[in-house]
Amino acid sequence: MKRIILIFLLSISFLGFSQGNTHTQSGGKFEGLAMTPPMGWNSWNTFATNIDEKLVKETADIMVSSGMAAAGYNYIVLDDGWMTKERDANGDLVPDPVKFPNGMKAVIDYVHGKGLKFGLYNCAGTQTCAGYPGTRGYEYQDARFYAKLEIDFLKYDWCNTKGITAPEAYTTMSNALKTAGRPIVFSLCEWGDNQPWEWGKPVGNLWRISGDIYPCFDCEFKHPENWSSWGFMKIVEMRKDIRKYSGPDHWNDFDMMEVGNEMNDTEDKSHFSMWCMMASPLVAGNDFRKMSKETLAILTNKELIAVNQDKLGIQGFKYSAEDGLEVWVKPLSDGNWAVTFLNRSDVAKKINFDWKKHIIKDADFGYEADFSKTVFKLKDLWKNKEVGNTKKNFVSDLAPHDVITLRLIP
Repeated sequence: MKRIILIFLLSISFLGFSQGNTHTQSGGKFEGLAMTPPMGWNSWNTFATNIDEKLVKETADIMVSSGMAAAGYNYIVLDDGWMTKERDANGDLVPDPVKFPNGMKAVIDYVHGKGLKFGLYNCAGTQTCAGYPGTRGYEYQDARFYAKLEIDFLKYDWCNTKGITAPEAYTTMSNALKTAGRPIVFSLCEWGDNQPWEWGKPVGNLWRISGDIYPCFDCEFKHPENWSSWGFMKIVEMRKDIRKYSGPDHWNDFDMMEVGNEMNDTEDKSHFSMWCMMASPLVAGNDFRKMSKETLAILTNKELIAVNQDKLGIQGFKYSAEDGLEVWVKPLSDGNWAVTFLNRSDVAKKINFDWKKHIIKDADFGYEADFSKTVFKLKDLWKNKEVGNTKKNFVSDLAPHDVITLRLIP
């Protein structure tokens, strides 16, 4: 009898453990943290691992004083290189005491004190891309560490992951964050290699669709280690037919922006327009301390940001392309549309668009604009002024690599 009772108790104990474990495994992401594409700043594009407390505080100060925060940028995310090369005796990650002499919590409290949010980086593999401790095997411990620090955002990379699968690795970390109990936006950064748009919605709030961006219009930059970085138009064109997977709280992430880095202002403007049209997260990657007034004006264009942050959350698509002149469209709330004319070529183009000859149909989401039936007012979002309506052809010159983005209002 005692043996039967013992077996029964062991069974209950095991069942309870299994159920707890199952509950954890089906935990999923924190819902509702990114109902519009996240906006902020990330250290990697400009600084790589050369980051410290001073940089974070200065960036936070300028984000507020420049008007970036008022425009919607509220996350400061430290990328790779914030920690020491070894965990401590308890297996915890250790913020680099040279880079962060007052500790990471003091830095995070400073950022929070500015009314901003804070993010950190780690990796699903055994090491990060820059060779710091990865999270493999420490998922629940690291999640508790992040919750204790009170971070708001985790970018989770995909280096040194031999022998593991992306859905399993990202689901484990997602569940660990949920179990730790602090709502943290989970950014999946596995470069689109394992089609995260097909499985990522219950796991993360956004997922990268490409390898790293490069500050050029349409180039491929080949690294000696046999991988490539991509110009922003290469990334826009990289994945076909995935816009249907993107929307509120589950975004296709086209990577951090290169606005203000090595392109000219015209290309920066086109880059920003396309990220807004694609409903990509808007994460600046430039040095705010050296930012020109032109770069600031591009990044804080409220009309373009409103296109990106539109509550419908629909990613735009290419409507037409002819002789280097492309037309991209994005359905917006209240029957509005965003339309971008983009000059992909290296020579100036003439736009002469007869609205009445076009019916725009969104095959993925069912929206339609028939310009022979509905008249729309046109607002040029870079000039911030009305430029007629769809009764007349839209006629304009367009410089190489330049854009005109219009809001169409019924």
